[in-house]
Amino acid sequence: MDLMKLGRELLGDKLGEGAGGVMDGLTRLTGGGEGALDLGEIVSKLQSGGLGEQVSSWLGDGTNAEVSGDELKNALGEDKVSEMARTMGVDTGTATERLKDVLPSLVDKASSGGSLLDQFSGATNAVEMAKSLFK
Repeated sequence: MDLMKLGRELLGDKLGEGAGGVMDGLTRLTGGGEGALDLGEIVSKLQSGGLGEQVSSWLGDGTNAEVSGDELKNALGEDKVSEMARTMGVDTGTATERLKDVLPSLVDKASSGGSLLDQFSGATNAVEMAKSLFK
Protein backbone atom coordinates (compact mmCIF):
# COMPACT_ATOMS: atom_id res chain seq x y z
CA MET A 1 0.00 0.00 0.00
CA ASP A 2 1.40 3.40 -1.03
CA LEU A 3 0.94 5.72 1.95
CA MET A 4 2.04 8.76 -0.02
CA LYS A 5 -0.70 8.14 -2.57
CA LEU A 6 -3.20 7.56 0.21
CA GLY A 7 -2.16 10.80 1.90
CA ARG A 8 -2.51 12.76 -1.34
CA GLU A 9 -5.99 11.41 -1.94
CA LEU A 10 -7.17 11.99 1.61
CA LEU A 11 -5.80 15.52 1.77
CA GLY A 12 -7.11 16.37 -1.68
CA ASP A 13 -10.50 17.40 -0.31
CA LYS A 14 -8.89 19.97 1.97
CA LEU A 15 -6.24 21.37 -0.36
CA GLY A 16 -7.40 20.43 -3.83
CA GLU A 17 -4.49 20.09 -6.24
CA GLY A 18 -2.06 21.31 -3.57
CA ALA A 19 -2.33 18.08 -1.58
CA GLY A 20 0.11 16.08 -3.67
CA GLY A 21 2.63 18.89 -3.50
CA VAL A 22 2.37 19.02 0.29
CA MET A 23 2.89 15.28 0.61
CA ASP A 24 5.87 15.37 -1.76
CA GLY A 25 7.22 18.40 0.08
CA LEU A 26 6.86 16.70 3.46
CA THR A 27 9.27 14.01 2.33
CA ARG A 28 11.89 16.76 1.88
CA LEU A 29 11.69 17.63 5.57
CA THR A 30 13.31 14.34 6.55
CA GLY A 31 16.38 12.45 5.48
CA GLY A 32 17.09 12.62 1.81
CA GLY A 33 13.50 13.12 0.81
CA GLU A 34 13.52 10.00 -1.32
CA GLY A 35 9.79 9.39 -1.24
CA ALA A 36 9.55 8.16 2.34
CA LEU A 37 7.44 10.15 4.77
CA ASP A 38 8.90 9.86 8.28
CA LEU A 39 6.35 11.52 10.55
CA GLY A 40 8.33 10.38 13.58
CA GLU A 41 11.31 12.43 12.48
CA ILE A 42 9.13 15.45 11.69
CA VAL A 43 7.45 15.21 15.11
CA SER A 44 10.84 14.94 16.79
CA LYS A 45 12.12 18.04 14.97
CA LEU A 46 9.03 20.00 15.94
CA GLN A 47 9.30 18.96 19.58
CA SER A 48 12.98 19.86 19.82
CA GLY A 49 12.23 23.09 17.94
CA GLY A 50 9.96 24.39 20.70
CA LEU A 51 6.60 23.09 19.52
CA GLY A 52 6.26 20.24 22.02
CA GLU A 53 2.98 21.49 23.46
CA GLN A 54 1.36 21.83 20.05
CA VAL A 55 2.64 18.44 18.86
CA SER A 56 1.34 16.80 22.05
CA SER A 57 -2.12 18.12 21.25
CA TRP A 58 -1.92 16.64 17.73
CA LEU A 59 -0.87 13.26 19.12
CA GLY A 60 -3.58 13.30 21.78
CA ASP A 61 -7.29 12.78 21.41
CA GLY A 62 -8.41 16.37 22.05
CA THR A 63 -8.42 19.50 19.95
CA ASN A 64 -5.34 20.16 17.83
CA ALA A 65 -3.47 23.30 18.85
CA GLU A 66 -2.78 25.74 16.04
CA VAL A 67 0.71 26.56 14.87
CA SER A 68 1.88 29.37 12.62
CA GLY A 69 3.86 29.01 9.44
CA ASP A 70 6.73 30.94 11.02
CA GLU A 71 6.78 28.61 14.04
CA LEU A 72 7.01 25.62 11.71
CA LYS A 73 9.76 27.23 9.66
CA ASN A 74 11.77 27.99 12.80
CA ALA A 75 11.33 24.49 14.23
CA LEU A 76 12.01 22.58 11.00
CA GLY A 77 14.74 24.83 9.66
CA GLU A 78 14.50 27.43 6.96
CA ASP A 79 16.66 25.38 4.58
CA LYS A 80 14.36 22.33 4.82
CA VAL A 81 11.23 24.45 4.41
CA SER A 82 12.78 26.18 1.38
CA GLU A 83 13.54 22.78 -0.14
CA MET A 84 9.97 21.72 0.57
CA ALA A 85 8.66 24.87 -1.12
CA ARG A 86 10.79 24.22 -4.22
CA THR A 87 9.43 20.68 -4.40
CA MET A 88 5.90 22.04 -4.16
CA GLY A 89 6.59 24.73 -6.76
CA VAL A 90 5.53 27.57 -4.44
CA ASP A 91 7.19 30.26 -2.33
CA THR A 92 8.17 29.56 1.28
CA GLY A 93 5.21 31.50 2.70
CA THR A 94 2.70 29.47 0.71
CA ALA A 95 4.44 26.23 1.67
CA THR A 96 4.32 27.01 5.40
CA GLU A 97 0.67 28.06 5.16
CA ARG A 98 -0.22 24.72 3.56
CA LEU A 99 1.94 22.86 6.05
CA LYS A 100 0.28 24.52 9.05
CA ASP A 101 -3.10 23.47 7.68
CA VAL A 102 -2.13 19.86 6.92
CA LEU A 103 0.48 18.75 9.43
CA PRO A 104 -1.66 18.85 12.62
CA SER A 105 -4.38 16.74 10.97
CA LEU A 106 -1.91 14.33 9.44
CA VAL A 107 -0.11 13.75 12.76
CA ASP A 108 -3.44 13.52 14.58
CA LYS A 109 -4.79 10.87 12.22
CA ALA A 110 -1.50 8.97 12.22
CA SER A 111 -1.42 8.66 15.99
CA SER A 112 -3.29 6.60 18.51
CA GLY A 113 -3.28 7.01 22.26
CA GLY A 114 -0.69 9.80 22.18
CA SER A 115 1.95 8.19 19.99
CA LEU A 116 2.50 7.65 16.31
CA LEU A 117 1.49 4.31 14.91
CA ASP A 118 4.52 2.09 14.30
CA GLN A 119 5.74 4.23 11.42
CA PHE A 120 3.03 2.58 9.32
CA SER A 121 5.35 -0.37 8.98
CA GLY A 122 2.72 -2.91 8.05
CA ALA A 123 -0.39 -3.13 5.96
CA THR A 124 -2.51 -3.44 9.10
CA ASN A 125 -1.31 -0.07 10.38
CA ALA A 126 -1.84 1.50 6.96
CA VAL A 127 -5.39 0.19 6.84
CA GLU A 128 -6.09 1.43 10.37
CA MET A 129 -4.68 4.86 9.46
CA ALA A 130 -6.92 5.00 6.40
CA LYS A 131 -9.97 4.02 8.46
CA SER A 132 -9.24 6.72 11.04
CA LEU A 133 -9.00 9.38 8.34
CA PHE A 134 -12.53 8.60 7.19
CA LYS A 135 -14.10 8.87 10.67
